[in-house]
Amino acid sequence: MDFWIVAGLAAFLMGLSKGGVPMIAMLSVPIMSLYMEPALAAGLLLPIYNIADLHAIYLFRKAFSLRILKIMLPGAVVGIFTGYMAVAYVPPDFAKLLVAAIGLSYLFNALRNRLRAREVPPRDADVPRGLIWGALAGLASYISHAGGPPFQAYVLPQKLDKMVYLGTTTIFFTVVNAMKVPPFILAGQITMDSFLQAIWLAPLALLGAGSGAVIARMLSDRVFFILIEVALAAVSFKLLFEVFWG
Repeated sequence: MDFWIVAGLAAFLMGLSKGGVPMIAMLSVPIMSLYMEPALAAGLLLPIYNIADLHAIYLFRKAFSLRILKIMLPGAVVGIFTGYMAVAYVPPDFAKLLVAAIGLSYLFNALRNRLRAREVPPRDADVPRGLIWGALAGLASYISHAGGPPFQAYVLPQKLDKMVYLGTTTIFFTVVNAMKVPPFILAGQITMDSFLQAIWLAPLALLGAGSGAVIARMLSDRVFFILIEVALAAVSFKLLFEVFWG
């Protein structure tokens, strides 16, 4: 019974994130790790991600940046393939340090601009940077399920409308998560038993996604993007903690 309570909470939190509550899904795998190895916890949750992704696409289907997706997704394919080929050779801690450095670097620059009272104009969705950040997001998502910071390092400086940001993020990670399923099956992280457990937990994730969408629409753009930056800092410091003290 304790397992199902914890698993249900993890699924609901993941759904909240898919609905638009910034990065609260980062708690899902650590919570599940109380009862199983982190790799198996990630494998159990991935099919739930896939189901919640489809619901999130329905919620945010009317607003997204097609240009950003066209630029970043080819890079993500390269990143996921690289992760699959190199996962046996690249220490997970290296990937975590890389993602944490990306997130903290963006936040440092953003804070410096605010202290200087400097208004930075929106950046264009340029192709070279988008391909690189897309590849890093795909690689980090595959190895350590932390593709958010590289994605945000490219997208946040473009200062998108809140709903466009949510729609673009949703579609990008829906594709990334779908591409991760076959290698997860090959690695034994997704089994028939874990898939059946995921089916039972999926309704809680969908409930979380619906609740998250309501919360996200209630927040002003300014508050929403402040929460995004706070969550980005939390993820970055969490990764550093896992590497040095976890």
